[in-house]
Amino acid sequence: MLAERDLVGRAEVAAMLHALREMEAEGVAEARFRVQGGMHSGEQYLIRALGEDVGGRIHLGRSSGDLGAVSRRIATRDHLLDLVDAINGFRAVLVELAPRYAEVVMPGYTHTQNAQPTTFGHWMTMWCCVLERDVDRLLACYGRVNVSPAGAGILAGSEFDLDRERTSYLMGFDGPAPHTMDAILSHDAECLEAMSVLTIHTANMARLADDLQLWFSSEFGFVDLPDRFCGTSSIMMQKRNPYFCEAAKAVSEAAAGGMTTALMVEKGSTGLPVAGRRLIEAAQWSGFSGARRRLEEAVSVFRELTVDADRMLEVVARFWAQGADVAGALVRERGLPWRSAHQIIGIVVRYTEERGIPPMETTVELIDEAAVEYFGRPVGLPAGALRTALDPVQNVRARTLFGGPAPSAMQRELAGFATTLDADTRRCAEARERVRAGAEELERAIDRILAEHPAEPVAAS
Repeated sequence: MLAERDLVGRAEVAAMLHALREMEAEGVAEARFRVQGGMHSGEQYLIRALGEDVGGRIHLGRSSGDLGAVSRRIATRDHLLDLVDAINGFRAVLVELAPRYAEVVMPGYTHTQNAQPTTFGHWMTMWCCVLERDVDRLLACYGRVNVSPAGAGILAGSEFDLDRERTSYLMGFDGPAPHTMDAILSHDAECLEAMSVLTIHTANMARLADDLQLWFSSEFGFVDLPDRFCGTSSIMMQKRNPYFCEAAKAVSEAAAGGMTTALMVEKGSTGLPVAGRRLIEAAQWSGFSGARRRLEEAVSVFRELTVDADRMLEVVARFWAQGADVAGALVRERGLPWRSAHQIIGIVVRYTEERGIPPMETTVELIDEAAVEYFGRPVGLPAGALRTALDPVQNVRARTLFGGPAPSAMQRELAGFATTLDADTRRCAEARERVRAGAEELERAIDRILAEHPAEPVAAS
C-alpha cells in the first residue's frame, strides 16, 4: 500500500519485500526472535538487513496501537471460525445419530426429579438447537471483529494518504473500521464479545457434560462412556471416572474466569487498559483451543456411546413421569377441567407412594377413590384410556406437535437441523474464502512490485 500510494519509493519497498520473503524462508518466528524487538521485531529485522534508511520506512503511518489491534483481530477471527467448524462437526454427528435413538424412551428431568417421558434422540436434537445459537453468536461476533484497524494509528490515524480499504482487503478483513479512535481504544468486539460467546458455548457444553456424567453414574446407569475417555483410581479399581465430562466443565469454568478478567480489564477509562489486555488474550486463546479439543472428543464420545434403553424405560415408568398424561386422559375422556384432573392425579400419586403401588399398576378404582376424596364423586375413566396414559412409549408417540419428542416429529424437524447446518457451514466457508482471496491478492501485489526490482535488495545508505 505504501508503494501503491507512492509514500515510500518502490525500490525501497521491493528491498523490504525481498527481505521479508527471506524471513519467511528462514521461519518468521525464528527470525523475529533472533533479532528481538518485541512486536516491532519485523521492523528490527529489516533495519538490520537493509539499514534504517530503508527498513526504517515500514513504520510510516502506523503505530503499536493499530499493529497490535490488527494482530489481535486476525487471531480472534481465526479462533472464531475454527470454533464454528468444530461445533458444526459435532452438530453433524448429532443429526446423523439422533434417528438411532428416536424411540429410546427416557425420563426428562426438572429440579433433578423425574418429570415427563421423552427420548434420548429428542435430548440429542435439543443440542442441535443450542449449538445453532452458538454458531449464530460466533459468526455475528466474527462480523464485528473482522474489520481492519490498520491506518488508525494509536487513535487519530495519520496525515499521510493511507489507503485503509486496500490494506483491509489484503489482510482479509471485510472493511476498515469506520472510526480511528474506536478502532484502537474500544475492545468490546474482539475482547469482551469474543470472550462472551466463548463463555456461553462452553457453558452449554458443560451442561451437556453434566447430563452425561449424571447418567453415567452407577445409580443412573443410562449411558456407558468409552474407556478411553475415563480414568480410574490407584486404590479403587472399580472406578471409571468420566474425565471427558470433567474436562469439558473445566473449560467452561476457565472461560467464565477469563470473561470476568476481561470485564475488569476493560472497565477503565478510554485508553487506560493496555498491559492488562495480555491477560485477556491468554484466557481467550487457551479457552478457544480447549473448547475445540472438547468438541473433537465429543464427536468420538457420541459415536461410541452405549445407551441402556431398558434401564431408561424402567426408570421413566417407576416414578410417575406419566402423571400429566393420566390427567390429560381425564380431560379428554371425562371433560374435567385441567386443574381438577391435576389435583385428582396428585392424590393418586400420594396413594400409590403410601401403599407401595407401582405407577403402572394404578387402577381406575384408585382414580375414582381419589376423585371422591377431591370433589365427592367418581370420574369413571375407561380402563383402556388409563392403560394408554400410563404407557411412557405411547405418551411420547402422542406428542407429535412441532418440536415434540414423537419419533415422527423428531424426524420431521431433523431435516431443518440438517438444512441449517449446511447453511452455517457455507457461511463459515465464505468467511474463510474472503480471507484467502485477500491473502492471494497480497502475494500477487508483492510479486508485481518485486518483478519491477528483481535485483538484490537495495543496500543501506
